[in-house]
This record gives sequence, C-alpha cells and structure tokens, in this order.
Amino acid sequence: MKKIIFIFFTLFPLHIFPQSNLETAIKGGELILSGLSILKISKSDVKKTSKIVESVCVKNKLNDKITFRIKGENEDGENVKKELVIPKDGKECLFVLPKGIYTYEIELANKEIYKKGEYKFEEEVVITVKED
Repeated sequence: MKKIIFIFFTLFPLHIFPQSNLETAIKGGELILSGLSILKISKSDVKKTSKIVESVCVKNKLNDKITFRIKGENEDGENVKKELVIPKDGKECLFVLPKGIYTYEIELANKEIYKKGEYKFEEEVVITVKED
C-alpha cells in the first residue's frame, strides 16, 4: 500500500506540471531511494560490530529429552554459563548471548554425555541434535 501511495504522489505531478518539475520529481525520488539504502547498510553494519548473538536455538530430534550446557567468558572476563532442557522434538533458545568461544555439553536423560566440544558463537544459529 505504501508503494502505491509513493508511486501516486511521485508520478501524479508528472501529468500536471511542465518538464522542469519532472526533473525535480526524479531527483527527489533518487534522494529518497538513496536514503533508504543508507538505512539498510547501517543496520547490517550494526550486526557485524555487535558484541552479542541475538539468539542461539537448539532442536532436539532424539528419542528423549536432553540438557544442553554451555560455558565461556565474555569480553570482561566474567564467566557465562547457560543451560537448556529440551524435550523430545522440542526447541529452546538462548537470547542475548555474548559472542565468543564456548564449551558445550549435551547430556541425555540417563545422565550420559552424548556430545562434548567447543563452538564459536558469532551469529544467530540453530543447532539440531540428532542421532548420527
């Protein structure tokens, strides 16, 4: 709907006003479009320079619930520990996680360690835990 209104108000004066106003309308349209592209670029730059990951989600495709634990340090040297309990065929998410390298551990319902390792969280991610 906004596009229709924008087109109407930018093209409508073309039929009424002489040639000089046509050039003014075109230049005005160019200014609006370049302003929108600047907003789009600045938004993507913010994500690259951000010190946090907006979301880390874990899907469980195993036959029983799992516990997903991560441990690491933020830039200030403070310990970060998070734990998610994910039911069978469920999905749980962590929000606003400091970027960094974390050790992870996936524990089964019978307290057995299913997987262990390290992961570098730099951007939003969905981790799917399934049988190998």
